[in-house]
Amino acid sequence: MIGLFSALFLAMSAWLALLLADRNPLPFPDPGSRIFSAASPEAKEVVVELLAQHGVEERFQADSGGVERSIMWDGTIINFSPPEVSEKLGFASASIGLVATDPEASAREAAEFLRSRGYTARVVLDVEPGLPIAFVVTDAMVGTVINFRKHITQMPRPE
Repeated sequence: MIGLFSALFLAMSAWLALLLADRNPLPFPDPGSRIFSAASPEAKEVVVELLAQHGVEERFQADSGGVERSIMWDGTIINFSPPEVSEKLGFASASIGLVATDPEASAREAAEFLRSRGYTARVVLDVEPGLPIAFVVTDAMVGTVINFRKHITQMPRPE
């Protein structure tokens, strides 16, 4: 019993230490993400390296559909998108990522909300076929889109 308690205490202490160091190994909580686009794949690598020099280290890469992503430990994403992907999103260079049970419905509701407040908004669903991500392109944001995605545990595994 003492051994089990000790092991549990050590595991909880290790997890707490990781949480305090912004290195939560678990997919909970999933606060969404903030995504920034680099000018080229090489520029993405340089920015990731620069962030690491300042304590924001890469957790893993999740590339799909021509989009190259470096997901940092703090939830920031640095990506490079090919021109055809950027064009679909009005050449936005950043995105606010929000977690939603139904990304498409949430995006449509957000677009309607923005339109009701006098802004233009359109929903884009085909940015990365196969990924449950819906984007809202709006003139309420300059150079930034809003995306809705499933919880990280419901996203397909990276390539």
